[in-house]
Amino acid sequence: MRASFVFSEVVTGLRRNVTMTVAMILTTAISLGLLGGGLLVITTIDQMKQLYYDRVEVAVFLTEDISANDPRCTGNTCADLRAELEAASGVESVVYESREEAFQRFQQIFEAQPELRELARPEALPASFRVQLTNPERFEVIAQEFSGRPGVDRIADQGAYLEELFQTLTGLRNATFAVALVQALAALLLISNAIQVSAFTRRTEVGIMRLVGASRWYTQLPFLIEAIVAGVVGGLLAVAGLVTAKVAFIDRVLAGVFEAGIVPRIGYADIAFVSPILLLVGAGIATVTGYVTLRLYVRT
Repeated sequence: MRASFVFSEVVTGLRRNVTMTVAMILTTAISLGLLGGGLLVITTIDQMKQLYYDRVEVAVFLTEDISANDPRCTGNTCADLRAELEAASGVESVVYESREEAFQRFQQIFEAQPELRELARPEALPASFRVQLTNPERFEVIAQEFSGRPGVDRIADQGAYLEELFQTLTGLRNATFAVALVQALAALLLISNAIQVSAFTRRTEVGIMRLVGASRWYTQLPFLIEAIVAGVVGGLLAVAGLVTAKVAFIDRVLAGVFEAGIVPRIGYADIAFVSPILLLVGAGIATVTGYVTLRLYVRT
């Protein structure tokens, strides 16, 4: 009897304030969708770090005389430098890349941009050692030890470029979370207003129930459940929005990037991982907001 009454009151409240309920659900869905997007960006950054830091190299570019006159790195200067690099602490492997090999790799990388391939010449690309480190953070040690050595033109760290990329992605994540926070605040205000309006429209029947002995918690429970239902539905819409965005936008626009392995593909498993978080956050926000509103502003 009591359960059926509470259920009927929840349905009545949602139907009676349908426009505010829809606005509350949509605002919650947008906020949770942005939160989910930010969590997916974090997952992508973590996967990219694991992917790229395993491949990150230090490029030791050689001077013009070695690049032009020692294509096989058999001269004393080049061979000695290679031996010292291989013996250095923290170096996992050393691969020599001649000027011609660098030019061929350049042609492969920019295969889709023929205008750049036509402008490039082998003479513009130096020979280099591609040094794989056991710990990318040891770049400074290698740079200090080998900078200025005979045959060394300059030393470049691929990890520095990756850090710039990850900082950009982190900024995107922070911006997403900031917008989500604003939307969450709007959702909180809408939930609070919806509960107050719902309680005001049903003040007569609630007052009668209190007169016949119903507890305050029993009369307020339908309003709290209304807020929780709105939060959960908003969470479900947010999950549906993430799936739709993946299928209709991300998979199509970034198809080439995914296939090239530049950015890890966002899978359904990633969305499934963040979905319970969104549902719990939606229900939690609605529960706390509803409880506080009922205690502070609604006297029923």
